[in-house]
Amino acid sequence: MANLPIELAKAKETIEKIARGYGLDFFETIFEILEFDELNQVAAFGGFPTRYPHWSFGMEYDQLSKGYEYGLSKIYEMVINNDPCIAYLLKSNPLVDQKLVMAHVYGHCDFFKNNHWFSKTNRKMIDQMANHATRISRYIDQVGFDEVERFLDVCLSLENLIDPHSVFIKRPGTNKNPEPVSMEVKKLKSKDYMDRYINPPEFLEDQKRKLEEKMAQKKKYPAEPVKDALLFLIEHAPLESWQRDILSIVRKEAYYFAPQAQTKIMNEGWASYWHSKMMTKNILTASELIDYADHHSGTLAMQPGQLNPYKIGIELFRDIEDRWNKGKFGKEFDECNDLVEKKNWDTQAGLGREKIFEVRKVYNDVMFIDEFFTEEFCLKHKIFAFEYNPKTMQYEIFSRAFQTVKRRVLDALTNRGQPFIFVVDSNFENRSELLLSHRHDGIDLKIPWAMDTLKNLFQIWKRPVNLATKVDEKEKILRYDGETHQEQNPDT
Repeated sequence: MANLPIELAKAKETIEKIARGYGLDFFETIFEILEFDELNQVAAFGGFPTRYPHWSFGMEYDQLSKGYEYGLSKIYEMVINNDPCIAYLLKSNPLVDQKLVMAHVYGHCDFFKNNHWFSKTNRKMIDQMANHATRISRYIDQVGFDEVERFLDVCLSLENLIDPHSVFIKRPGTNKNPEPVSMEVKKLKSKDYMDRYINPPEFLEDQKRKLEEKMAQKKKYPAEPVKDALLFLIEHAPLESWQRDILSIVRKEAYYFAPQAQTKIMNEGWASYWHSKMMTKNILTASELIDYADHHSGTLAMQPGQLNPYKIGIELFRDIEDRWNKGKFGKEFDECNDLVEKKNWDTQAGLGREKIFEVRKVYNDVMFIDEFFTEEFCLKHKIFAFEYNPKTMQYEIFSRAFQTVKRRVLDALTNRGQPFIFVVDSNFENRSELLLSHRHDGIDLKIPWAMDTLKNLFQIWKRPVNLATKVDEKEKILRYDGETHQEQNPDT
């Protein structure tokens, strides 16, 4: 345990015992007290005390510092998915805020340890981050800071081109040296006088055709689209050893952070549920109630056009608990058409607490919203679909229809809000060019961003890079050849 003041050390001991009493299960949790500038520095590094040098971390620190100084934002909680878990407390916070943060942190720590989507993450990531920083510092000494930073800029712009599900699903391997396909048709053994019966000409022609098709397929590599574009580049791009290692570092860190993007609503909702439960029932004194209510309500406030993960998450967990306590689930409940009966439905099932722990263990945000974001929940919490109106320069209600609202929420969460991009061919049109494909789901790519991405991919592939997509519902191939950007029709 860090050297906490006696008052905070006692609060930690009490809150930890309360959390475990509710059934929360977490790694040892270490709290560190930091001044606001120290906390901003750690936050700029993604919560890690040591990372490799890059200008983006400095920019993030500057924004956080200005937000704090101008009273626009303030970091209340920060915790790292690690074993032991590391959490930070802001020294200037009053005691009631420190208690709230501690209770909230234990909710996060339980989620990190037990949610399936975090099960493949590195639980010693603090050590791994320090190792990454050491390796990159070594490359800076070897090839120069500017050269390493330029390459890091390229890699970090591509860090979303991974496949978060690949850690759970065995994908077809990417064989760097595929075996050559023989074009010789194998005949069945036979006597000479029986050969035309055993190996008829039409059979041999059919076998030859199949071999030719197989050979043509081999020329296209990979044989199947690859979603983990970073791994494909690491294995096949003409990189120097230090560049390949840096790209692998960026990829490993991207996979570490991916589950946090996949479970933002659930993770914050779970932590908020438990800090609310523990603070109101076990921790608060009468003198702390007003301050707690003020800060808690501020955390859960929703602005038009924005989805507050704390608010949506906590209310969904509360709704699930209430429904399973009252038996509002299953075939009989779903088939009931009497609205008054459904509203008053209560079988005294008492399964709410068990159900929310089950949900916490198995689901991610897309699954969570898809199954539990019901029409009743949407209406109760007045959740609408918003769009920005350039005439009024304000966000306005676009739709109150439940299916539209739910579709908008799911679209924003699918693939962590990133477009689906696949490596399709590393020898496009037999010119050693890279072809990627965008799975169009009704939303066009931001073309300037796509062009910049192609430019950075060229820095790694060293050959022209192409991206098949749709622009205004028409098939297009965006291309960058190292000098100019082009937009072509697929059949030209």
